[in-house]
Amino acid sequence: MSKHPLQFLEVPRRGPQKEEVEIRIKHYGEIYGSYDGADAASQAGRCLSCGNPYCEWKCPVHNYIPDWLRLVEEGKLFQAAELSHQTNSLPEICGRVCPQDRLCEGACTLNDGLGAVSIGNIEKYITDEAYKQGWRPDMSHVVESGKRVGIVGAGPAGLAAADVLARNGIRAVVFDAYPEIGGLLTFGIPPFKLEKEVVQKRRSILEGMGVEFVLNTRIGVDMSFESLIEGFDAVFLGMGTYSSVSGGFVGEDLFGVHEALPYLVSNVRREMKLNNDDESRIDLHGKHVVVLGGGDTGMDCNRTAIRQGASSVTCAYRRDEVNMPGSRREVANSKEEGVLFLFNEQPVEILGADHVTGVKLAKTELGEPGPDGRRRPETVAGSEHVVPADAVIIAFGFRPDPPEWFSDFDIAIADNGRVRVDSIGEHPYQTTNPKVFAGGDMVRGSDLVVTAVFEGREAAAGITRYLGF
Repeated sequence: MSKHPLQFLEVPRRGPQKEEVEIRIKHYGEIYGSYDGADAASQAGRCLSCGNPYCEWKCPVHNYIPDWLRLVEEGKLFQAAELSHQTNSLPEICGRVCPQDRLCEGACTLNDGLGAVSIGNIEKYITDEAYKQGWRPDMSHVVESGKRVGIVGAGPAGLAAADVLARNGIRAVVFDAYPEIGGLLTFGIPPFKLEKEVVQKRRSILEGMGVEFVLNTRIGVDMSFESLIEGFDAVFLGMGTYSSVSGGFVGEDLFGVHEALPYLVSNVRREMKLNNDDESRIDLHGKHVVVLGGGDTGMDCNRTAIRQGASSVTCAYRRDEVNMPGSRREVANSKEEGVLFLFNEQPVEILGADHVTGVKLAKTELGEPGPDGRRRPETVAGSEHVVPADAVIIAFGFRPDPPEWFSDFDIAIADNGRVRVDSIGEHPYQTTNPKVFAGGDMVRGSDLVVTAVFEGREAAAGITRYLGF
């Protein structure tokens, strides 16, 4: 197919249709539609095929973006799916949940006034549509090695490691405490961003590649880690970060104050009909809710509370909107759905006696940059005020919570609780126990799905070399 050199001018950027607010807030399904083949080809054809594709470099897994856009434009869907999977083990998931506005699309040459190529939606389309048409990973060339690797954690890092190992003929057995795979992909990210059937489809793909899942199994409780060390040729740890960061102010222990993750998990479990009863669900129907935190987890809490029928949802963030860590798309969706944002507002205290009644906030101004390069918020004297609330959600992020048995197996951790690995040696992501590798949030700290995928893949490459292949 000959490419029209001015297609990026003649065809405007157009995403799939988004459901109207008054409809989408009444259910938990995904709010974005999908391209058909003609739309995907037309939008893919807007790519300039830059000689130095900034989109690839900005992508944490360095996807071959211009190449699979060209294949989509030419109607070579299965080839596009194969190429997409050379760098990304979960493309249909990353296409849905990645903050493309800060990554590939943000770096697109056309982003300066003409509208970036809709990379994320096309990435989602490739695997979704190829799967419908019968595509499955080509494993015909794979030679079984006879080696087995135990993987602890069926989140994005663990799934990515299993994918790469399977493609190298190494049998992967994935253990997870949850009853379904995905980790926070399934139980943390709300279904209006990622419907759980998408994760189940990925399970089907991986099982077809020979990956085995052992669920409802907690390593160190239901099964000893020693049995993994003795029974497998290597072990990969992809256990994520599940310990919530607290604000350290008065009132966090009041009734009506909830941590973000238990709140989100309880709602997803109910939607998946995994709760034995509704007692464990945190229901904010009719409540005046204040969400503290400006990341994607905070946005997930905002939009979940709206769908639960909260009377009002207010989100307070200590910096300005430009400096919010969350996806701009999710901030915009929150606004559309009725969330009120209070920028440059920092919580000082949660008020109440037996039950929360409000949040005391202080206005902030951005001061000098801190060690992370971000300008520090500084409270403005005399600016304190109270926002009434009868429910508060704390969404300040997560930190590692390494189990005590790590020390029994010479798995060293840093002072911040993250697992120590060698990321640049002969065997990337090897821990201080040569037989054990680790990656994802428990190594990097709470981060994006796509960075966990990258580290899981890199660790699998390190394991493959460690096993002599």
